[in-house]
Amino acid sequence: MMRPAAVVFDLDGTLVDSAPAIRDIAGRFLAGLGAAPLDEAETRAFIGQGARRFFDRMLAARGLSPQPQRRAALFARYLALYAEAPGAANPPYPGADAMLRRLAAAGIPLGLCTNKPAAPTRAVLAAHGWDRLFGAVVDGDSLGLHKPDPRPLALAAERLGVPAGAILYVGDSETDRDTAHALGCPFALWLHGYRRAGPEAFAGARLIADYAALAALVLAGDQSGDC
Repeated sequence: MMRPAAVVFDLDGTLVDSAPAIRDIAGRFLAGLGAAPLDEAETRAFIGQGARRFFDRMLAARGLSPQPQRRAALFARYLALYAEAPGAANPPYPGADAMLRRLAAAGIPLGLCTNKPAAPTRAVLAAHGWDRLFGAVVDGDSLGLHKPDPRPLALAAERLGVPAGAILYVGDSETDRDTAHALGCPFALWLHGYRRAGPEAFAGARLIADYAALAALVLAGDQSGDC
């Protein structure tokens, strides 16, 4: 496969291990309702389809069914806690920072396409000095649509000025896989994220266990095999 015209990344579970921070936010929210906190497995399983979907799953897991008006107020409270959380509480995966900087220095256009709300997305990027690396950032508030709808990823490609099919999308989950397939672009799976199924469920995806190797192969124009 030829060198991609741009590389677009998911954020949670792909570039940063955000599950501990999100679990802490959820725990503080649930404590205010007198409910038990989420465990690690629940948190990881609920991440990936946006804050609203996470919120709904969290309430269902604790048997909470508030009426619509109360539910809306609770969601606003949850979003406020999410927005206040420090971006530095979301550590990069090993090699992610160096990989991004290497690709950017080589002139590879970089984009971000995440279901994470805008405020915490900006906080994470600023905390790690990544806000200057991405030529396009599409978050969960950009369109009011969420992956696996392919339109957010298409918008990232558009903002980077490259054809949608010419990007490489790097993510960690079934949602990311389905988004890339719906758009018709190559997909690379980060193996250390929050997917629910084994690698065999990601037929055709490039399997990534090491970000330094990914950077080297992208720059060499070689995306065959795994790294």
